Amino acid sequence: MIRLRFAPSPTGHLHVGGVRTALFNWLYAKKNNGKFILRIEDTDLERSSKEFENEILDSMKWCGLDWDEGPDKGGDFGPYRQSERLEIYKEHINQLLKEEKAYYAVYKGEEVIHKSYEFPEEYNTKDFSIVVKFKINKEGSVRFNDLLKGEIEFKNEYIDDFIILRSNGIPVYNFTVVIDDHYMEITHVIRGEDHISNTQKQILLYQAFNWNIPEFMHIPLILGNDRKPLSKRHGGTTVDFFRKEGYLKSALMNYLALLGWTIEDEIFNFKDKIDNFVPEKISNKGVIFDYEKLEWICGKHLRLLDIEELYSELKEWLGYINDIEFINMLEKDIDFSKEVIKISREKINTLKQLKDFSYNFFNDNYDYDEKYIQKFLKKEWAPELLKTTITKFEELQEYTIESVEKTIREIADLKITSKKNTFQTIRGAVLGKLVTPGLFESIAVLGKEKTISRLKKTEVFLNEQIQG
Repeated sequence: MIRLRFAPSPTGHLHVGGVRTALFNWLYAKKNNGKFILRIEDTDLERSSKEFENEILDSMKWCGLDWDEGPDKGGDFGPYRQSERLEIYKEHINQLLKEEKAYYAVYKGEEVIHKSYEFPEEYNTKDFSIVVKFKINKEGSVRFNDLLKGEIEFKNEYIDDFIILRSNGIPVYNFTVVIDDHYMEITHVIRGEDHISNTQKQILLYQAFNWNIPEFMHIPLILGNDRKPLSKRHGGTTVDFFRKEGYLKSALMNYLALLGWTIEDEIFNFKDKIDNFVPEKISNKGVIFDYEKLEWICGKHLRLLDIEELYSELKEWLGYINDIEFINMLEKDIDFSKEVIKISREKINTLKQLKDFSYNFFNDNYDYDEKYIQKFLKKEWAPELLKTTITKFEELQEYTIESVEKTIREIADLKITSKKNTFQTIRGAVLGKLVTPGLFESIAVLGKEKTISRLKKTEVFLNEQIQG
């Protein structure tokens, strides 16, 4: 049975680099009818929190990376939190001490002053710190075949004895990961290439216990545009950030899959590409995170959704950012809301942009953009144009997009001002700004009553400006 795992630490928000690693593990497991395991590495007691653990689980579910075993699901190889496995680690530390493959090291400041295979009780005071170190045989080397990078060799003479148990009684990462991967029967470890240097230590531990060693694959890191590992200095880097910014999960996962994986399609659902996944098609070079490309992909996904799906996605996102006000606006007239979404989505790429772009359709108390006021409302022809437009719409009997277009073109033909000025003045009057969905579609969706009301509101505003 092929078994892979993703093992995040609950010390912060889930990074997109971690999600891409989880994605490749997930794809490999599914491709081989294997199991994907989620394990929480929470031995950093000071920085780990239940809040971050819950967010990681929620983010993974949102991304669509379901797991077969984990802290919330259980399984035959648990517990799936390292903090609940301390007794298991302690047993194996003691085994290595008993076999003289590890020893106690007593530190006074930075200096080791005593070594022993037995616990040195006389040093168990606040003046000293006692750790357990793994003993390195300086002869020979560690060789392993990386599924992506080929054969890698480390000479043992260049590695020092290393700590496996801290003075606070908590084992270190390189020790716990070996114990966990062995007992959880992990067959393949796919992780970032920043872990290559850890692999030598981990293989030495596998050998010390006479355990089978899993297959390793180290994938290139996601980089910023300065070719340094993607971090906050480059922009948002977490699932939480992209969720709050209104990116679709399908788009984010599509883009992460493209970061280093060669695949013919550009726009796809990653779950449809399980059979296409082979490790050999992952690039061995670092990949740069392109925020503009991600936004473009999100726009493509957004326009592929039907209106019902997009409406649901918008409401789910509004719930995530706790925007109850806009949810109430949408639910006041659901049919109207879906029509607004339909005409708005052609010019936007994210759910946040969709909300901002469509907001004035739902808010009758909108303000006017200063550019609109200066460029159009303050012109000498503006009062006559507004008055004429109100009259024309009040006289309009049949209200359709065709009749709306015909009416506005008739107003333009009166040559009160230029055709462009006519269109833009009416646009700003009914929506408060100059960048909107198509003018005829917007006025048709707003409806006759609301359109006239907004034109009159603008006329009142204009009169106040003139008098002011």
